[in-house]
Amino acid sequence: MAGPHPTTRGCADTLTTDLGQSIRHGLVWSMASALTLRLGSLVLGIALARLLSPEEFGVYAVALTVQTILITLVDLGLTADLVRSPDPARRAPTVATLGLVVGIALSALMMTASGAIADIFRSPDAASVIMVMSGSMIASGAGVVPLASLQRTFDQKKLFAASALDFVVGTGITVALVVVGLGPMALAIGRVTAQLCATVAMFRLSRTKPKFGFDRDEAGPALRFGVPVAAANLLSWALINVDNVVIARLTDEAALGLYVLAFNIATWPMNAIGQAVRAVSLPAFSRLARDEAGDGFDGRHRPRDPGLAVGTAFSWAAGVPAGVLLAALSVPLIHLLYGQKWEASAAVLAALGFFGSLRVLFDMMATYLLARGAARPVLWVQVFWMVTLIPAVMIGVQHFGIVGAAWAHVVTGIIFVLPAYLWAAARVGADTRAVVRVLVPPALAAIPSGLFAYYVSLQFDTAVLSLLVGGVVGLAIYSGLLFHWLRRIWTTSRNVATSPTQQTLKETI
Repeated sequence: MAGPHPTTRGCADTLTTDLGQSIRHGLVWSMASALTLRLGSLVLGIALARLLSPEEFGVYAVALTVQTILITLVDLGLTADLVRSPDPARRAPTVATLGLVVGIALSALMMTASGAIADIFRSPDAASVIMVMSGSMIASGAGVVPLASLQRTFDQKKLFAASALDFVVGTGITVALVVVGLGPMALAIGRVTAQLCATVAMFRLSRTKPKFGFDRDEAGPALRFGVPVAAANLLSWALINVDNVVIARLTDEAALGLYVLAFNIATWPMNAIGQAVRAVSLPAFSRLARDEAGDGFDGRHRPRDPGLAVGTAFSWAAGVPAGVLLAALSVPLIHLLYGQKWEASAAVLAALGFFGSLRVLFDMMATYLLARGAARPVLWVQVFWMVTLIPAVMIGVQHFGIVGAAWAHVVTGIIFVLPAYLWAAARVGADTRAVVRVLVPPALAAIPSGLFAYYVSLQFDTAVLSLLVGGVVGLAIYSGLLFHWLRRIWTTSRNVATSPTQQTLKETI
């Protein structure tokens, strides 16, 4: 077969170089955004934990659980569809209409069902908070198109600005209203106002004007891809909130508050690392998939793609120590940040720290599948996850309380979910053997780092010294053990952006 025309080769090299630069630039801003906002959320969480009682926090947790689950349906998978669409401008008006209609419908559903939902959680005080939180659905649905526009162009700097505005507005309103005595309602009002401000900011920053329309030829493909994504997202959030329902039914609001606090801390790896990487990896994987299709590869002759292994290497290498150190240093962390009254949540955090690392891994795999157009496999993995998790959580709570619910997530993820994602990724051409290989070094390096961090933390009487010295020792050991491996993976990642199917990449991984 004749090689590509020299002019074509030059254009391809320019495109792949631009892609590599866009990925690096977007990743820097995405990580900066995630870390900054996580730090801000940490400060807010500390303030609220000291201003609210576990019972009050439990009431808000009920409303937040409902809002978090339903808001995944507002997107309806349309953001991901626009990011990977070959002609997003033509599809945008239809997507804007679908997003707004779904947002209004879900807002109405959340308001009318607020009383029944509160009864399910056995938290009658949560009904009014749920009603107020429903307003965030409309604002979120209206922002689908500008969000996709910023993600597609790797413009994480502008997304950071919108997220920062969301945080500043939400935090200011929430703290002010908590101080004057509104309790959990303050968080609901702050969340709705912040979502509205963030949506307006994304329209301005993306230079996108609200434009609505409906084209059946565009709506069909968008919904065929988006509905399975939305269902998978719904199941994904239901998966990490089903334990809240079980705990609320089998225990009380105080136990739920303790558990939710620990779970929120355990999401730090996912929010700070997983979301930052996903914002860049979705458009990057989508671009590489389009380039590969343009090169003429078919399903039978396509070389095994090492891109997932490279993406997994970085996200896993960052997620593992974060989760392990959260587990090893859970007691001094809880004491320092939230105070003695939250001490019972430390044992829960010790288990959920490991689950936080697993979520980073699973999110990378799901993002890869979506970029390859494999929305249905993501949905079926979520279904399988739900089927295996619910009985595990129920057994865990009945025998070991809220700590048992935490460990149910870890066990289910390792035994059932990881093999399911690997199987699905292999079906769309990923080199899953390379993925498995890159999982091993960070996991092995995390064992001694976590053990030494825990041992060192026990040598100090004050929480701040235990946390500081233990964390430094653990990170130093982990970094030292993994330094040369990370250098090799970094070299591989630069090659993936320019020649993602070369055999040398497999050998490097």
